[in-house]
This record gives sequence, C-alpha cells and structure tokens, in this order.
Amino acid sequence: MADMRGVDEIRRDDAPVAGAAGPGAVADGTPPAPAPVDGTALDEAVEFTSGLIRIDTTNRGGGDCRERPAAEYVAERLAAAGLEPVLLERTPGRTNVVARIEGTDPSAPALLVHGHLDVVPAEAADWSFHPFSGEVHDGVVRGRGAVDMKNTDAMVLAVVRAWARHGVRPRRDIVIAYTADEEDSAADGSGFLADRHPHLFEGCTEGISESGAFTLHPGSGRALYPIAAGERGTAWLKLTARGTAGHGSKPNRANAVSRLAAAVARIGAYQWPVRLTDTVAACVTELAALQGMSVDPHAPGFDLDAVLAELGPVAALVEATVRNSTNPTMLSAGYKLNVVPAHATAYVDGRTLPGGEAEFEATLDALTGPDVDWEFHHREVALEAPVDGRTFRILRESVEHFDPAGHVVPFCMAGGTDAKQFSRLGITGYGFSPLKLPPGFDYWALFHGVDERVPVDALHFGVRVLDRALRTL
Repeated sequence: MADMRGVDEIRRDDAPVAGAAGPGAVADGTPPAPAPVDGTALDEAVEFTSGLIRIDTTNRGGGDCRERPAAEYVAERLAAAGLEPVLLERTPGRTNVVARIEGTDPSAPALLVHGHLDVVPAEAADWSFHPFSGEVHDGVVRGRGAVDMKNTDAMVLAVVRAWARHGVRPRRDIVIAYTADEEDSAADGSGFLADRHPHLFEGCTEGISESGAFTLHPGSGRALYPIAAGERGTAWLKLTARGTAGHGSKPNRANAVSRLAAAVARIGAYQWPVRLTDTVAACVTELAALQGMSVDPHAPGFDLDAVLAELGPVAALVEATVRNSTNPTMLSAGYKLNVVPAHATAYVDGRTLPGGEAEFEATLDALTGPDVDWEFHHREVALEAPVDGRTFRILRESVEHFDPAGHVVPFCMAGGTDAKQFSRLGITGYGFSPLKLPPGFDYWALFHGVDERVPVDALHFGVRVLDRALRTL
C-alpha cells in the first residue's frame, strides 16, 4: 500500500469534509457537456473492481470483518484526484470513507453517492475460480463483490477521477461514501455515519447506490432496466416459547418446543394479503404497457395474479414486493434428548412494505398466539421514492441515452440497503448502479451466489451512465 500520509489517520472527530475539483458546470435539467469519460476511466473501472475484489472484506456477521484495507485503497485514489477523504471507525478495522466534491451551484441540494465495501462469505470449494482472485478472464471480472457491490464502488471512483483529470465539476455538491458493515447490521457503517457524523451529509436530499439500472432480458427481445425507487423494511424477529421443563418420557401439555413449532408452522404457512405501493403499482403499469396491456392497479377488483401471469418472467420484478413476508430461518431448543426444555427460540426473516408495519405487528400477535412471545431482533424502515419527478426522469434518460432500445421501469427491492440508515437524515434513496448485461446473464443469481462475475463491457457502460447522471442531477 502506498504512503497515505494525509489520508491514513482514522477520524473520530466532527471536522467537516472538504472537496475540490476543476471548473465547468452542468445547468440544472440540461444535458451535460461532452463526457469526460476516457479510456483511462474505462480501464480504471476494471482495474479498481479487480483490485477491490482481491481485498478480502468478508463480513461473517457479529463484527467479524475488516474493511480498512479496502477503505485505504479507495481513499488513496480519491486523494490522488484532489479530494480530501476522511476515514472513520466506530470499531477498529471497520472503516468508512467519506469525501465531498463541491458543485458549481451552492443553492442546489447535495447528492449522496454511496457503496459498501464488505461482501458476504464465499466457500472457495463451491466456486470454479478463486472467489478473491479478481482475475479478468474472457472479458469478465471474476470474484466475490463483482456485482455486490465492488463493481459500483469502482465505477464511481473511476468517474470521480475522470472529472479531476478533465476539470469537471457537477452542478450539486456530491458526497461520496464508502461504508462498512452493510452485509450485517450497518452498525459499524451507514448507521454509525448517520448517527455520529450527520454533518458530513449536510445538504444531501437524495442518494443513489446499489441494485438498479441493470439489464433484464425477459425473452421478448426487449432489454429492461429496473431502477429501484423503494425497499421493503427489515423486520427480523426472535420468537421465544416458554413451557414446563420435565422428563421426556412423561406427558407434557406445556411443551415449549411444541408451542414454538406450532407458531413457526403458522407463520411459515401464512399468505400475506396483497398491498400495492405506489412504486410497485407504477412498475406493474409500465411492464404491462410494454406488452400492450392497459391496466389500473388501483381499480376496484384489479386482479394482480392474472396480470402477473400475463407478464411472464418479468413478474419476478414485483412478486416479492406485493406483500409483507415472514420466512422462518433458525430454530434452537433443548440440551438433551430425554429432557423437555423450559424454553425454545426461533428466528424469522420478516420484511414489511412501506405503510405495512402496523398490519405486520398485529398479524404476528395473532400467529404466535398466547404461548409464544416475539420481538424485533433487528428492524429498519421501509422506503419509497418518487418515480414521477425530475430525479427519476434523469436516471431514466441517462440509461436510455446509452441504450436507446432499453426500457427503464421503477421497482421496489425485496431486501434493503444502506439507504435505510441514510434515510434518517432525510435522504431519499434510489438504486442505480448501471450495467448493460448480455442475454442469459443471471444477475439475480449472482447476488450472494457462486461464481460472481461482471462483464468488462458492463462496467464501461456503467461508467458512462453514471457520469452522465451525476453531472445532470
């Protein structure tokens, strides 16, 4: 690692972050000036994706991760572009990086661009190549984080450095944040930044990050680019059943294991009712229109299941986000086969739609019954962002400018991102990490999957789209 000097010191104070870049601006709402993206920027997007993958930032949960080497990697390259990155930690080794690029319009609200540095575990024995090799093979960058989300981290870094080389400044201040701990609780990452260093995000009203503007090929010859404008809320639950301990050979009508098992079975079998949010309704409407169907999701008697059946494979964009959900995932009880334990526990992965929290809690009370208690093990809000305003229009235009045959649609993410924590600061979030992917490339399967990889051409497309979007916004 090269000498970091002014970047290397961990910051735990509340000093502001300054940024710098050259002259030149983009007027509000007008197409940007000629792109500063050059061959160097395209090469760096690939180089940085590979370099970040080679830094093992596996997050196994419970604090078992060390993002600092990756944080130093991006901070060094931001500093070389004339910025003043600050490294911040709540826990030693769990490092975040924040830098600000000053825009040309001081009256414009700032924009947050954020990405996480940690990745989920990868079992090397299951992969056909080493998960942390970062090798470029047959036009593809391979390794854990190639799509989630070191590719986007690298593309943002390449864009920022291209701006510095060409003396370009965006219209708005842009705050760049590389975070720790997104793949667990975000307590050492975006949660820590939002709670302890909110001044770093002063003026930010909107943010963009992962899981959007990637190509889906539904088999109709069309290329779809879903942009995330919502997230279901996180509602991870702990269930506890209590009963009477006793000998396993005797009848026991207060068996904690039986009580827990019954509650878990009810939860697992429950079919949550359909609840269409504005984002999902817009997604259904646009997908239907692309297939020549005119639908009104808010009309009385609207048959969502019939419409989804007509949509075919693209129905997967909405199927997981039309309801709250509860999936039992962990069970724990007992310490000896012939002893009935006094208590038993289970964990459930719950997700809530925007506005669905009250229904969720009331339903859990009914499903668990009088003999099982439940509590939130981890909880984060559901999010929804406008799809009919200036920001979404610019994101749409930026993608379709570089793929005129593509169709952007809004969608709601089934899971969640760091946008949840940043929403505490009043920041509205969009999922926008553009990639143009070839037919047959299963983007969804590679998230937390085996043999994660991203095409070099997709990174080049993403750099161009991000540059245009960020300078226009």
